[in-house]
Amino acid sequence: MFDSRHIRTFHEVVTAGSYSAAARALGYTQPAVTQQMKALERAVGTPLFTRVGRRMQLTDAGQSLARHAETILGSLSAAQQQMKAYARLRTGRVRLCGFPSANATLVPEALSRLAKDHPGITVELLEGEPPDSLHRLQRGECDITLAFTYPGLHEEVPEEVTEVRLLEDQLTVLLPHGHRLARRRTVHLADLAEEKWIAGCPRCRANLLHECAELGFVPDIVFATDDNLVVQSLVAQGLGVAMTPALVLPSLSLSRVCGRALQPAARRHISAYVHADHLKIPATSVVLEELRRVASNRVGC
Repeated sequence: MFDSRHIRTFHEVVTAGSYSAAARALGYTQPAVTQQMKALERAVGTPLFTRVGRRMQLTDAGQSLARHAETILGSLSAAQQQMKAYARLRTGRVRLCGFPSANATLVPEALSRLAKDHPGITVELLEGEPPDSLHRLQRGECDITLAFTYPGLHEEVPEEVTEVRLLEDQLTVLLPHGHRLARRRTVHLADLAEEKWIAGCPRCRANLLHECAELGFVPDIVFATDDNLVVQSLVAQGLGVAMTPALVLPSLSLSRVCGRALQPAARRHISAYVHADHLKIPATSVVLEELRRVASNRVGC
C-alpha cells in the first residue's frame, strides 16, 4: 500500500514543518516533494495535511501515520542492516544434517573453526543416515546434508542438488583386546568368516554383506545398531567384531577395543549435498567451506 520513499519523505515533512524545508533536507526539489505527498495521499485515500494560513497542519489521518512512520522507517533500517550482515557473513542460520560418525568428528571441528571466524553464523545440527538424510534435504528440512556411499552404490541425486566430495574413509575391523588377530597390523576379511558380527545402519550392513559375499561367505550378524558407542561396547564384551570406518577410531575407547585395517582394502565415500541455489547464500557457503577444510586434513585416514 505504501511506498517506503514516500513514507521517508512524509516523515521529513513532518519533522521539518514544510515541503520546502523537507526538500532542502532530502536534496529534492519542492515540486518533487509535493508530488510524493500527493501520491501518498492517493494511496492512503484521505488527506494527510491541511493548510492554516501559511502553515501546514496534520489531519487526524496524518497524525496517525506520523506515529507509525518512525517505527516503519526504524524497521526498514534494521532490515537493511540485517541484510548487509547476511551478505557480509556476520550472521545467518544453517541447518546441517549429518550421519553419526560425521557429527562426532568432522562437524565439531568445523563448527569450532566457524565459531572463531564467523561467530554470527548459527548452525542447527540434525542427524540422519543416508538415504533418509538426502530425503530431508529434498524436503527442505535442512540446507546441507552429509552422506556416505560405498563403491558400486550409485546415489540418486536430483539435478538441483550439488554433490561436494569431502573424503574417502578407510574401513577397518573393530576387535576386542585379546582377540586372536588383535596383534596384526592388518586383518584379512576372510580370516573373520567364522566370527559373530555386529552390523551398522542398513547401508553399512548391505556393504558388509557385499564384501563378505565377494570372499565367499555370509557373516553371522548377531546384532545391528547405528550407534557407534553401542557397537564399541558390544565388541569390548566379546560379543562380536564389527566393520567400522576409520573416521570414528579417535573417538573410541582403544583400551577396550582395537581397530585394524582390512584386507582387501575398502573405503566409503563421504560427500556434502546442497541445493545449488543455497550455494549463493553466504552462510551456507562458508559452512560448506569449513567442512571441506576439515575433511582435507583427514584424507587417507
